[in-house]
Amino acid sequence: MSALRHIRLASALLLCASSAALAAEPVTLQMYYPIAVGGKVSHTVDALVADFEKVHPEVSIQPVYTGDYATTVTKALTAFRGGNAPQMAVIGDIEAYSLIDAGAIVAASDLANDAEGKQWIDGFYPAFLRRIDGKVWGIPFQRSTVVMYWNKQAFAKAGLDANTPPATWQQVVDFGKKLVIKDNNGVSQWGIEIPSTPNGYWNFQGLSATNGGRLDNGKGTAVHFNTPGNIATLQWLTDLGQKENVSPQGAIAWGTTPQDFISGKTAMMVTTTGNLTVVRENAKFPFGVAMLPEKTQRGSPTGGGNLYVFKNASPEQQKAAMEFIRWVSAPEQAARWSIATGYVATSPAAWDTSVMKDYVKDVPQALVAREQLKYAQPELSTYNSVQIQEALNHAIEAAVTQTKTPAEALESAQKQADRLLKAYQ
Repeated sequence: MSALRHIRLASALLLCASSAALAAEPVTLQMYYPIAVGGKVSHTVDALVADFEKVHPEVSIQPVYTGDYATTVTKALTAFRGGNAPQMAVIGDIEAYSLIDAGAIVAASDLANDAEGKQWIDGFYPAFLRRIDGKVWGIPFQRSTVVMYWNKQAFAKAGLDANTPPATWQQVVDFGKKLVIKDNNGVSQWGIEIPSTPNGYWNFQGLSATNGGRLDNGKGTAVHFNTPGNIATLQWLTDLGQKENVSPQGAIAWGTTPQDFISGKTAMMVTTTGNLTVVRENAKFPFGVAMLPEKTQRGSPTGGGNLYVFKNASPEQQKAAMEFIRWVSAPEQAARWSIATGYVATSPAAWDTSVMKDYVKDVPQALVAREQLKYAQPELSTYNSVQIQEALNHAIEAAVTQTKTPAEALESAQKQADRLLKAYQ
């Protein structure tokens, strides 16, 4: 064999080896993830990613934990505008309009547009699917509703039926008065805590829904904050602390409310289903979970985050991202996620898995959020969503701290929202 043929053969072998090495290089994805509630969420996400990578060695995923939902969407959009966005992210369902407006995401229904993909998307609970321009942009994953938790032991001590939570607003007040415990240092147990800061808009929407209200027009272009019904709802929330004395006066913090419930500082609380596992693992007393008490009807907003794929991802990365999204939202993983965190399993098929059936035998409280989906409305969502949520958050805080009347506070938030949405009308 000539020296030239030797060189050619060696070059060809080297090229094959290089190609094989390149082929073996996994597709790398970065995933922004909001850690917004207590519990072992990040450990569960890490475990799910590791298990996916075992069965899909051709994909490597790096989760980046980015703070709460508002911080996550701000970071993601800033990175996108700087040409450095993640390839996928879990971002609040409510941010869909802002993400579309920025041109940042690809519709999931465009990436899964064959018959099998359509069937997969249609398999989720309709309450969790937000369709905009006829498309589904994000796949439901970390999803929740607002529910009420109550301490059965505290109810029994107060002479109330431990298995009967308040079903109406009036009963919240009546039960609350019996549940308040005072000692020499003041109040050692409150009747109820409904968080009003920093993201009070979500709990407020739950109360508004139970009073027949809606906060937006369902198209992202207008809000209805200052209606008579919503003013009455905010007045009732304020009165719980200021007039009825069944709740702490002033603003109640989202982050500390579950701990107040677990430690016995409040006998009832309103919070996300996503806190169910935290309460279940830490409460030293029997507790119940109930749908939100009603004024005129049942109701709750859906909440939580969807999985989105970003436009700047390469076709290979988009394909790999969808591979992960389909895997992690499949019934087995959705059930595992729900059991580990308390978030609502996002499809009927997930509830039909044997592991989920066994779980709800032991934890029947988990079924409440699923049943409440029948009465749920989509979470407040608009263009310029972060600023509009902030306007409503400030209004709620101003009312409960009595720096403005509920009517003044909601009128101010309405004017700010109208200005921010004018361009979209």
